[in-house]
Amino acid sequence: MRIDLTGEVAVVTGVGGRLGGVWATALLAAGAVVVGLDLDDQTPAAVRGHDGGRYLGLRGDVTDRASLREALAAATRWAGTPTILVNNAGIDQPPSREAGSWLFADVPEQLSGAVLDVNALGVLRVCQVIGAVMADNGRGSIVNIGSLYGGVGPDPRLYDHLDLDPPFLKPPAYGMSKAAVAALTRYLATLWGPVGVRVNTLSPGGVLGGQDPTFRQKFAARVPMRRMATEDDLTGPLLFLASGLSRYVTGCELLVDGGYVAW
Repeated sequence: MRIDLTGEVAVVTGVGGRLGGVWATALLAAGAVVVGLDLDDQTPAAVRGHDGGRYLGLRGDVTDRASLREALAAATRWAGTPTILVNNAGIDQPPSREAGSWLFADVPEQLSGAVLDVNALGVLRVCQVIGAVMADNGRGSIVNIGSLYGGVGPDPRLYDHLDLDPPFLKPPAYGMSKAAVAALTRYLATLWGPVGVRVNTLSPGGVLGGQDPTFRQKFAARVPMRRMATEDDLTGPLLFLASGLSRYVTGCELLVDGGYVAW
């Protein structure tokens, strides 16, 4: 069944990030008009050539409420009131020598603060600015992008082959922030359900990217389906939550993890 989002106006935050272009391209392919927000207004490479004149990039900073209001006003002038919101903007830290590593007690507070400000408070701000307008309009679907690590702890053994001293630790604030996103989803689902706005969390597991081969092998061995997710694995779940196919689904967290948490 082809999902048809013709006539829908979608906003994707953090559109220039690792998965932002994936979400935007999927929504465009389904017929939606898409507004992408990021710290600059550049069109992601994944979107170029696929927009059909239905994509607009705008500057929008999820740490700045005034910036979000300006972006919303511009988006509304161009396309109308948003009916789909994908809260994708976030900070992650893949392991690298350049990024640094710390003992748990020494994780810099500024790093934790930045992660929480973007990943958790940023989603709250966007919902207050854009989601509230959707609620006033009486319809829409909000998809908050969570993470596998919002519900389980990272396994340090996945990283113990890396030559880093101290050994790499996934920033603790990352999992904290994604757990907060799932909690906000439940809060808003109960608040806005009566007025016609659904709110759900889409939480990917490990997504295949630039990881080193040993990490990929270790992670895949931990997954019942024996592989990491591809971008194509994520678009169907997003379109399901964004469309009328999930019209009686709200307040849920959809894990797309290949069965990682099943054992």
